[in-house]
Amino acid sequence: MENRPQWGTRAGFILAAVGSAVGLGNIWRFPGVAYENGGGAFFFPYLFALLTAGIPILILEFTIGHKYRGSAPLSYFKMRKGAEWLGWWQLAVSFVISTYYAVIIAWAMSYAYFSLSQQWGDDPLGFLVGDYLKVVDAGQVGSIVPGVFLPLVIVWVIALGILFKGVKKGIEVANKIFIPALVILFLIIVVRALTLDGAIDGINAFFKPDWSQILNGKVWVAAYGQIFFSLSIAFAIMITYSSYLPKKSDITNNAFITAFANSSFELLAGIGVFAALGFMAMQQGVPVDKVVSKGVILAFAVFPQIINELPAFSAAFGVLFFVSLTLAGLSSLISIVETYVAGVQDKFNVSRTKAVAIGGGLSALISILFATQGGLNFLDTADAFINNYGVALAGLVEVVFIVWVAKELTNLQNHADAISDIHLGSWWVISLKYITPVVLGIMMVMNIMTDLKTSYGDYPVMFNVYYGWFVAIGAILVGFIFAKAKKWDAALYEVPQDKGVAK
Repeated sequence: MENRPQWGTRAGFILAAVGSAVGLGNIWRFPGVAYENGGGAFFFPYLFALLTAGIPILILEFTIGHKYRGSAPLSYFKMRKGAEWLGWWQLAVSFVISTYYAVIIAWAMSYAYFSLSQQWGDDPLGFLVGDYLKVVDAGQVGSIVPGVFLPLVIVWVIALGILFKGVKKGIEVANKIFIPALVILFLIIVVRALTLDGAIDGINAFFKPDWSQILNGKVWVAAYGQIFFSLSIAFAIMITYSSYLPKKSDITNNAFITAFANSSFELLAGIGVFAALGFMAMQQGVPVDKVVSKGVILAFAVFPQIINELPAFSAAFGVLFFVSLTLAGLSSLISIVETYVAGVQDKFNVSRTKAVAIGGGLSALISILFATQGGLNFLDTADAFINNYGVALAGLVEVVFIVWVAKELTNLQNHADAISDIHLGSWWVISLKYITPVVLGIMMVMNIMTDLKTSYGDYPVMFNVYYGWFVAIGAILVGFIFAKAKKWDAALYEVPQDKGVAK
């Protein structure tokens, strides 16, 4: 009899998967990426990337987790014994991301409070780097920033408290609250933004197609990059979540629902963000392209400036926006931490309580580094390198290994088809065999060439070596170390058979 925990309902699993996919990047990354890469024209390569990489890999990972019934390391081990290190590498990537992701959520939590009195004043950017984060030069740690540390403690108490409760009573219940609340709050934000003067100019700037960009290779690579980083694929989350599914689960439909829900939220975010940017541009008497930004600056400098200029209900708008960021971040953080909690449980045969305490506790301790005066610089570099040479590279290795080395694609296709309404055809096979590896390979070459030619973020070269390259390479080494650390419990060796799972 299987002792692995299970989701209580299909809706609970889908909300958890959507909660993982819908994160900070949907709100602060996608609108800017789309605008910079052809506006309305960007949606063609974006949709193509979704159909040839995003959904195919999502189905692949859902199938792996469901078939092998384990965390990423255990699932890869059951697929082929020498592949366990790949799962631990992906878990190490998740671990690194969780250490700084929690800090960004803490910022959002602080800014929800700051919104009540517009505490950032007339210079939101100066307030962010000076008064709030108290940023020092790259390489310096400085002291702990109380305004970051205190909300960071709250973030970890919430996240670990939910994880201690387990899959059904913790993660599922939390996402049934977080995701509907997030959608409702963000819809209110979008409606309010659309009523502002200049909103239409912002929307037009967002959707206006620049067809000259459609044949630009960099635009297509950007589309694949956005899909890849947005859907929570290639760092063990979806393998872990799908391992908690019951035997009769419509994997393919679940993947389509998750992917299109994520993309729908990205589109909604783009409309809301650019409506607000259009208002800001009109207030300042400049074109929309002069106020477009993304990432930390968009969320914590540009949006506070927009809030300053709102004619009414500015405090409410600010609270809604930053609470939305907090909810989006928390649902993703929980899924990220769950990957290595499940891995530790499976490998070392410890209770969930111990796994959460050890894995989550260690991540929480390390996250204090990013709550220091030097935290923003460490975060920026670690995030860039762990995404480019952790998530993206691990995804490339994952697809190439499964398709070309282990040659498991047919077996996984048969498993998915046996329990899904939509059967996988040549589209899925061709995407994973050829299109995805080629595009991800090109991404890798472009990223490496860029980072070798110029120092990322104009930081000192050795700073990027220590806190960028070493972090990314260290995650790979951790994969091999953990794979050799201890043999699996013999009871976990058996690979569940597909017999009896057909509808």
